[in-house]
Amino acid sequence: MSSTAHRSTQANLDRPIWTALTTRQAHLGPGDALARRYHPDVAPFAALGSDTPAAYEALHRLLQPHEQVALLSLEPLAGIDTLQVDHVGTLHQMVSTRDETGSQENLDVLRLGNADAKEMLALAQKTKPGPFSTRTHEMGNYIGVRDQGRLVAMAGERLCLDGYVEISAVCVDDDWRGKGLAGRLINILRKEITQRGATPFLHVFSHNTTAISLYERLGFELRREFVLNRIGHADAGVNTARHI
Repeated sequence: MSSTAHRSTQANLDRPIWTALTTRQAHLGPGDALARRYHPDVAPFAALGSDTPAAYEALHRLLQPHEQVALLSLEPLAGIDTLQVDHVGTLHQMVSTRDETGSQENLDVLRLGNADAKEMLALAQKTKPGPFSTRTHEMGNYIGVRDQGRLVAMAGERLCLDGYVEISAVCVDDDWRGKGLAGRLINILRKEITQRGATPFLHVFSHNTTAISLYERLGFELRREFVLNRIGHADAGVNTARHI
């Protein structure tokens, strides 16, 4: 890859949601050149084409009165006419700095899909790795581990953009924690993403020091910080998001 192309794909990480929604995942949500969002049963994320009143007006039109979406910014967003903004927290964007070329023990790791959707949602609701809904698994490849038929761990791909794929929904049932499942699943996904010619990345709340320590041990490094903003109609109120 040329240095110019590398800088271009690096710039995609500065606007990961917008880049995904206008390229590889445009089919997963509505919008136009001003504002776009994922279908609510896919993901609660939205993004703007520019920081202009017209873009915020377009976002307002994409929302039902009692809907909220999550939007990333470099600084906390100020007050916006017709929209209520809630600053949820700071996110670390971390990028993989090494290829996972080693052999992984993956005989018990299964591919997950539509047939597993209900169990995937139930595990995510129990372990709370971040937003996960009925169609989130359509965003990318998902893998998991079962114990006596029960899904006890999973991880998958979320934002997909040229040169980069996000690893997300890493969750392990409480009874199976401490067995290295999260690291194994992340490394399997990382190896597959790398083999496709892309770089794995992820997002994690800055206060989640346990997860950050795990990701650092696995070879992920902080690239930059984002502010997570929760946005809804000004007259409907906004519930604070707890996870991403």
